[in-house]
Amino acid sequence: MAMAPEHNPAPIGLLAELTHRCPLRCPYCSNPLALDRRSGELDTAAWTRVLSEAAALGVLHVHLSGGEPTARADIEEITAHCAHEGLYTNLITSGIGPAHAKLDGLVRAGLDHVQVSVQAADAGEADAIAGLGGAHEQKLTFARRVVAIGLPLTINAVIHRGNIRHVDRIIGLAVSLGAKRLEIAHTQYYGWALVNRAALMPSREDVDRSIATVEVARARLEGRLVIDLVVPDYYALYPKACAGGWGRRLINVTPSGQVLPCHAAQTIPGLEFWNVTDRSLAEIWSASPAFQAFRGTDWMPDPCRSCDRRERDWGGCRCQAFALAGDAAATDPACSLSPHHAMIQGLAAAEADAEPPAYAYRTMSRPTVADPA
Repeated sequence: MAMAPEHNPAPIGLLAELTHRCPLRCPYCSNPLALDRRSGELDTAAWTRVLSEAAALGVLHVHLSGGEPTARADIEEITAHCAHEGLYTNLITSGIGPAHAKLDGLVRAGLDHVQVSVQAADAGEADAIAGLGGAHEQKLTFARRVVAIGLPLTINAVIHRGNIRHVDRIIGLAVSLGAKRLEIAHTQYYGWALVNRAALMPSREDVDRSIATVEVARARLEGRLVIDLVVPDYYALYPKACAGGWGRRLINVTPSGQVLPCHAAQTIPGLEFWNVTDRSLAEIWSASPAFQAFRGTDWMPDPCRSCDRRERDWGGCRCQAFALAGDAAATDPACSLSPHHAMIQGLAAAEADAEPPAYAYRTMSRPTVADPA
């Protein structure tokens, strides 16, 4: 079996996108616009083989994701196989639909952690964002069951124009649910979020207030709730290290078995993605053209190549560079040193000041439009 070269660290995490099926229609969904159909999903045997190969490669934790991962009939079997291989499992779930019926079985299978998404603190606002009536109350019921069972709970909230003024209430909700961790993640504009950017973009003033709110809450809740903050790229001075650096620490496997360096990598044309139905995970990690394309620093142009941050942010986001600059190898426009930085700031200001359009909701086929929250 081929192994990763010595100069490249072994991956530590695997995002297993078990399915794109989901009862929610969130307008910022990170999944691609063209979603994989159920008929094209990897079967149980393929997933268990991939997970065994991941453990052998050095992966420590697996995020069981989707779509809604509990839509898979074999989710308990997949979870049990992770436990058998010594992989720490995190179920990333909407907390509605089949998640309720399968929670006890997942606990028996050895599930280690649960992450539940919330769209807002208010039920009406949350259901409007999710595109499904009654979703919020189901989420809260599910989250309380997770805590009562004794599993650690993370609450994830994607922040945007529709909920940014209620970050304090979202923090309060996480505390009331007994969560151990809260992710306040400002929208990243890829996939469906890029389609909906004009509807989702908050103002700089609201962004600054939300960040200040988080910092105050961190101090107040220290030792009780860990709050992770993902700041919005469009208002940043420097970019984030995409997935810890392209092809450095994380592997993303899609429902159909395509292996990606990050969840949005398929938005970049011309990359060659290998599939687990054709090659081992170790071979893909070490030799896949897509993983090699932007791994390390040799691909970087200036100012990235000569920047002392090059092994800190690893050039930022390649998908964002392509989406905004038309060149996946360009300096991420989120960086203040990018020649495109003024453009990204101008886009943010213009869209935040304008009347928001209707959401284009995520569907299995094509976007559908409804009024924004």
